[in-house]
Amino acid sequence: MTSTVPDGSAASADLLVAHRVLATEAEALRALAESLDGPFVAACDALAAVKGRVVVSGMGKSGHVGCKVAATLASTGTPSFFVHPAEASHGDLGMITTDDAVIALSNSGETPELSDIIAFTRRFNIPLIGVTSRPASTLATQSDVALVLPPIPEACPMGLAPTTSTTMMLALGDALAVALLERRGFTAADFRVFHPGGQLGRRLLKVADIMHGGDGLPLVRPEDGMTQVILEMTAKSLGCVGVVGADGLLAGIITDGDLRRHLDPELMHAPAQQVMTRNPKTVAPSLLAAEALRIMNEKSITSLFVVDNGRPVGVVHVHDLLRSGVI
Repeated sequence: MTSTVPDGSAASADLLVAHRVLATEAEALRALAESLDGPFVAACDALAAVKGRVVVSGMGKSGHVGCKVAATLASTGTPSFFVHPAEASHGDLGMITTDDAVIALSNSGETPELSDIIAFTRRFNIPLIGVTSRPASTLATQSDVALVLPPIPEACPMGLAPTTSTTMMLALGDALAVALLERRGFTAADFRVFHPGGQLGRRLLKVADIMHGGDGLPLVRPEDGMTQVILEMTAKSLGCVGVVGADGLLAGIITDGDLRRHLDPELMHAPAQQVMTRNPKTVAPSLLAAEALRIMNEKSITSLFVVDNGRPVGVVHVHDLLRSGVI
């Protein structure tokens, strides 16, 4: 039986290839960063001014990169989508309007399938940003802004397989997306709107997203007796009640632990204000749920009242945080 495990010399050769490829692509990214100047700023200006969407297009490997660039733009506050250049020539040009801008990706700048998109943008005065390695190419000369990649060879030993060039295109797309994100003041809250699913979405959950509010809020008055406190705590099943004064502000909190600690024959005759913990730890609705969990862990508590200008608007329980996947 032939072994599938490479011998030492083969493994060493593989590692040398991997190191060479990564070193070549790292050098390309350094050269790209150093080459960015006025055209990059002009591209950001053009994209920031778009009233519609940013349409990204490219063929082959550039098209795969374009799909990712469009997805990154869309998820960071710049509405964007990908149009396949071959499909564009058969009706999908109708997806592009005069309120849009186009980013076209082509290493050679002479990709035939892009010709109809280029012509369409010129006919209707749609901003065109070309990303290419050849400044004298059709794409570069016809673009309103040409972003020219530095002349770094492909990592492929034959210089044929798109490797270094696609790495630079991908990184350049990220640079555009993040620059536009910072221009717009895009926040974590905005990011959460576009990323509700997965671990990223859970990390950006806010207390307001999972708290119990409205009729589910356990509240009593300072003068209420323990019977009312116990009934309210039992009905809302959160292990606590908030004590609210005549001014509507949270005056204190009573937990099931407080009831156990005050357990004596006189407890049932005491008003809520006598048993409550004054000035309890509270959080704002806008606080990240992960931060609320950290506070609970530090204070060894299982629930937090959520207040807005001192008025209780919700309660968040540790079980809610764990069920939501907050870690």
